[in-house]
Amino acid sequence: MLRSASALALLLCLTAVAATAQEQTPVLTVRSTLVQVPVQVKTKSGENVFALTADDFIVTDNGVPQRVTIDPDTDFQPLALAIVVETGGDGAHHLADYYHLDPILDALIGSIDHRVAVIGFDSTPHLLVPFTPDTAVAAHQLANLQAGDQGAAVLDAVAFAVAQLRTQPASYRRAILLLSETLDQGSTTTLTDALRLISDTNTTMYSFAFSSTRSQVSHEASKFNRPDVPGPAHGCFSRDGADAEYKEHYSRQVLDCISDLAPPIRLATMAFLAARNALRTNTAESIAQLTGGEFAHFHDARDLQRRLIPVSNDVPNYYVLSFRPTDTSPGLHALHVELKDRPHLEVRARSEYWIEDDTAR
Repeated sequence: MLRSASALALLLCLTAVAATAQEQTPVLTVRSTLVQVPVQVKTKSGENVFALTADDFIVTDNGVPQRVTIDPDTDFQPLALAIVVETGGDGAHHLADYYHLDPILDALIGSIDHRVAVIGFDSTPHLLVPFTPDTAVAAHQLANLQAGDQGAAVLDAVAFAVAQLRTQPASYRRAILLLSETLDQGSTTTLTDALRLISDTNTTMYSFAFSSTRSQVSHEASKFNRPDVPGPAHGCFSRDGADAEYKEHYSRQVLDCISDLAPPIRLATMAFLAARNALRTNTAESIAQLTGGEFAHFHDARDLQRRLIPVSNDVPNYYVLSFRPTDTSPGLHALHVELKDRPHLEVRARSEYWIEDDTAR
């Protein structure tokens, strides 16, 4: 009995020591982030360029060069495409522009495995066609859209589309085809949340927009206008004595000054401010530029089809660069992609990406 009691006491003691040691042992959390960067490379005449390798690219994350690889066989990767079309506001006047998009959608998707969804939006987004492999169903819906209310909540619709795309298999590359006016009107999604959603996804967005009316542009812009506060007289931020190239372009002068004066650590902040402001002033174009997609204005059905045809050649013909960032700080990261010693080629790629703050969850 005594031996049993001693053994029990010893066991309890060892358990207490182990528990204490476990409490004192630091927990190591490892964050592993893989960033993918779809990149389009073209000649000056607009022809796609093939046969480049990872060594041909320079990728910086907040100004710091990264080691990249190229993902193979992206030509055969399945595609999930969300078609997001404005049915409200001025969009109601453009519904006839989408009557005959069947052949262009087929060309856009190609012969790869795919799923297509149609999302309409006015003051709120609506899932009109859930993801389906039948492109004809999506084309039929586009030809039979109904006019909505007076809203044009572009950012809400894009956020809704991103959420729908996230339900698709991870093996599918993701794209959004946005057909809307240039300026968001009435979204409840904040600019910061929209920027996070757009940057925290490998979705490429192709945006085709008709112009918002002048009165709407003035009304929306008035919400954000703030008086400029120039710097010291004759300084880099001063309006007086600035270089002639900055005449009537004070905002560009400010950005150039910041670029000259700020250390690389501030690149992310600069990118955040610039991107958020761009979403205010030209929503549709900024959405495309932030993801490395394409943007074009259109006026009518014929103009839209003419603009869409070149995109059908671009969607399958791109490189996907991957890297694991050396800095995994939460928030927006500024990306820059360029080619080594190939000034005659043009590069289009996403300019930001977002790392979530795990501690905030």
